[in-house]
Amino acid sequence: MKRTRAQIKAVDPVLRRRRRTLTVTALAVLTLASCGSEQPDPPGARAKAVDSVSAGKDAAFTKMLDEVARECPPPGTKRESPATPEGEPPTAPVEPPPGATVEPPPGGAVEPVAPTAGPEAELDARDWCAGVQHEQRVAEALLQLKQPDPAQVRKVLNGLGYIDERIHDLRRSGAVTKFAVDLRDKGGRLCLDGTAGGELTEVEACVAPADGTFAIANIHR
Repeated sequence: MKRTRAQIKAVDPVLRRRRRTLTVTALAVLTLASCGSEQPDPPGARAKAVDSVSAGKDAAFTKMLDEVARECPPPGTKRESPATPEGEPPTAPVEPPPGATVEPPPGGAVEPVAPTAGPEAELDARDWCAGVQHEQRVAEALLQLKQPDPAQVRKVLNGLGYIDERIHDLRRSGAVTKFAVDLRDKGGRLCLDGTAGGELTEVEACVAPADGTFAIANIHR
């Protein structure tokens, strides 16, 4: 049977509505399917990601410690006092007379002398050697600060490789900023006790317990 144009025009909108209905239904099915395919993170996935980042920071920190101590003795090496020639009594260091000018050795280099008393005497050869290097690099960086507030001090320490987990007691104290850094590694006891404040800047090695949580109350200055 032949359809007239009027009949075709009447049927055409009906077909279009049916096609639109099918298209909308198909899209709804696809949307539901895609939603169902998105699985939530498995238990512990986020914790593993955090642990991975933390492990990366710890590895970088350990690498920095090794780099700073690359010229130092192996871990656990005991410090030895200079040997005294046989038959001669030990000599005390010669103090310059009052008002005398002490000339530095040729080249301007000053050889650090290992302490024989006080907290630093408790450090092994590696810790003592590394402590001298840490003192110098941190103090030089802090002296560049015009406003050594806690935020700026933390930024400097982070830039040198000292991670937040090892920075303790960072606080403002009058005109200066106080801080401590836990540098214990490979069984050592080294830490830093620092003050940032322009000409008042001072960074010294300190001694922490070999084990346990780092606490300011337990360090030897």
